[in-house]
Amino acid sequence: MFIINLINWKEIMFLTLLIMCLLLLWLFMTKKTSCKVYLIDFACYKPPVSQKCTKEILIKNAILMKKARDGGLLSQGTLDFMKKLLERSGLGDSTYMPEIFSDDQRYTPSIKDSRREVEMAIFGSIDMLLAKTGVRSEDIGILIVNCCIYNTIPSLSSIIVNQYNLRENVTSYNLVGMGCSAGLLAIGLAKQLLQVYQNTYALIVSTESITENGYLGEDHSKFIANCLFRTGGAAILLSNRPSDHHISKYHLHHTVHNNTSRSDRSYNCIFQEEDTAGTVGVTINKDLLTAAVSTIEVNLTALGYLILPMTDKLLYVINYIARNLLSGYKIQPYVPNYSKAVDHFLPHVGGKPVLNELQKTLRFSDAVMEASRMTLYRYGNTSSSSIWYELAYVEAQGRVKKGDRVWQMAFGSGFKCSSVIWGAMKTVDYDDKNPWTDEIAEFPLTLNKCEPAPIFFEPTKKK
Repeated sequence: MFIINLINWKEIMFLTLLIMCLLLLWLFMTKKTSCKVYLIDFACYKPPVSQKCTKEILIKNAILMKKARDGGLLSQGTLDFMKKLLERSGLGDSTYMPEIFSDDQRYTPSIKDSRREVEMAIFGSIDMLLAKTGVRSEDIGILIVNCCIYNTIPSLSSIIVNQYNLRENVTSYNLVGMGCSAGLLAIGLAKQLLQVYQNTYALIVSTESITENGYLGEDHSKFIANCLFRTGGAAILLSNRPSDHHISKYHLHHTVHNNTSRSDRSYNCIFQEEDTAGTVGVTINKDLLTAAVSTIEVNLTALGYLILPMTDKLLYVINYIARNLLSGYKIQPYVPNYSKAVDHFLPHVGGKPVLNELQKTLRFSDAVMEASRMTLYRYGNTSSSSIWYELAYVEAQGRVKKGDRVWQMAFGSGFKCSSVIWGAMKTVDYDDKNPWTDEIAEFPLTLNKCEPAPIFFEPTKKK
């Protein structure tokens, strides 16, 4: 009886192991491997010289546009605020504004004017990208366009499909209202789509239109966007085709996104609304810096887990536990040395105060922050496309070598923060289509050290 039971037990064990092995084999065979995503190349739009706008011209045009629009005048207090903000903004005198801002006889922007601005940036960057890569428009299977404050019918993605005769089954998305972080959110979306649609290209276009969004009221918190945002755009081509391995510039390693909109402070710090006189503008209030830092810290924690060396991860965990268990000792937070994990840090230019706080938090040197500060100075805040002007800057400086890791970070209204890590697949050579090429010898510049203007206000109250 005992022998029979032993035999039965052995049979049961054998059958169980066999089933488990077959199950594991089935899972292994049916599991889809993650496709590698490559960045073949990108292109940044450089507006014509006629659209360059100095700080002096910007103030002059604001006065004339206010008069042309409603016959009124900007108060001296508002003009003084603009001058102070522009002097300390970190922007130079070679940034670009839309064509209509140079027409000092009128400021009555139409839908046609706005569409012309975005089409110049979109078509200019896509034309350049297709010329650089040699990819045919009919081979593009995924299209993602992002533009925060401007929306039109048909959508921007439809405008591109029509202009470039993309195929009827192209998978297209149009992201609006997602702030300056939308460009990297689009990279994350494209990464997921490229795991589903095999052997194809993804075209991503990031831009903004400010033609219809010039604020000419008296609320100082709404004047900040006028002084910081400028014209620009970028087109990026991704691929999951194995054959593109040898021609691509970068390999996508990680994407990390987080959104703290559940916090009222984060949700309200950048808000489009009317002022007391009914004039629409974008309010940027005093909570922005706090919301930005707290959201970025969450992003850093998630990203650090992916890219930091094990020693830094352990030190961070030990410090976190100690600060919670021994709160009475006021232990300072441990800030990992992110420069061990990346070679180039490219944060969204945002504004000078945010860059200063980010540099302070991460304890990065001025050299690490050079690309973002030079981009802010030369091109201003071009919204979601800013990070691509920064990458173009380090490429033009000849600093991107094979094997380098590039960290792009973008943040914007909501409040949202996104990080993307790229690995350079080759040393980047001279590129005559790089927007910095013909003037890179002039950079980096030594910028003045004046403190940034106190630009974060509660909305101005009507007297």
